Amino acid sequence: MSSRPSTPSQTVGPYLGIGLVWDDGPDVVADGTPGAIWLRGLVLDGAGDVVPDALVETWQADPDGRFDHPDDPRGPVARHGFRGFGRCPTDVAGAWAVRTLKPGPLLDGEGGMQAPHVDVSVFARGLTQRVVTRLYFGDEPAANAVDPVLTALPGPERRATLV
Repeated sequence: MSSRPSTPSQTVGPYLGIGLVWDDGPDVVADGTPGAIWLRGLVLDGAGDVVPDALVETWQADPDGRFDHPDDPRGPVARHGFRGFGRCPTDVAGAWAVRTLKPGPLLDGEGGMQAPHVDVSVFARGLTQRVVTRLYFGDEPAANAVDPVLTALPGPERRATLV
């Protein structure tokens, strides 16, 4: 049996309409949840132009450093209503926002700790794969100073893009 060549990857667009509706939308926690914060951002392309039709997903631990996932070794999330996942399309100005709780620090699997952070995925036209990054908190200087991902970056200017 002969093998067939793979279909080459292609970018989506130029008219991207992402049909990944998430019932809870940008609400990782419900309105009125004590301690809720809004994470807000802009999606820009390489030329600095807004991307009005991107999709931003977030995945994070709860304030105790637990993920809402059965494989989390620390057990289930103890925060009622905390989902750990949010999804928000960008608006015409490229803006997105997710209502959540600030995550706690996480074990890094090597005996150390990761600073509180939110994992962020961006899906947009022109991309063949999602872009994955992290969002760190500026009010965690001690934790950020020893975070294994942040300390692996080549310099303070690169670290500043994530904090």
